[in-house]
Amino acid sequence: MPSFDIVSRTEMTEVDNALQGAAREIGTRYDFKGSTCTIERAEQVLTIKADDEGKLKQVQELLRGHMAKRKVDGKSLDFGKVEKATGQSVRQTVTVKQGVERENAQRIVKAVKEAKLKVQVSIQGDEVRVTGKKRDDLQEAIAMIRGMGIDQPLQYVNFRD
Repeated sequence: MPSFDIVSRTEMTEVDNALQGAAREIGTRYDFKGSTCTIERAEQVLTIKADDEGKLKQVQELLRGHMAKRKVDGKSLDFGKVEKATGQSVRQTVTVKQGVERENAQRIVKAVKEAKLKVQVSIQGDEVRVTGKKRDDLQEAIAMIRGMGIDQPLQYVNFRD
């Protein structure tokens, strides 16, 4: 029986490469001379530290640009709120999303069932499995899910006949 999985994976090596590129640019740019702007990564969480909110916005744009160059989808970054740190400096945490979020998975299941496609959809941890009798039904499901506009990058993997 044909099936495929819907997943959301972010290559952390590409995230590391983008962080290194952004750090290199922060070190060489004139407007960052004498500032203590940094980006650090611990597991799935990035921490941006900057002197003030203006520099923080510049570092965010730099980070987004380097992520785009490394083909890391901007939707996979979840920017937290800006926190005050020591003195005038500010800090912001950015979470790198991995896996299909529960609410998005439920939206996908509900939408596929409402469309009355001839497929079965099940949530398996942080993945969604779609199974059907014909390959065409699965391709219809992929087209419908792509059109939903989910705010998370999705990949369709493990397509089996």
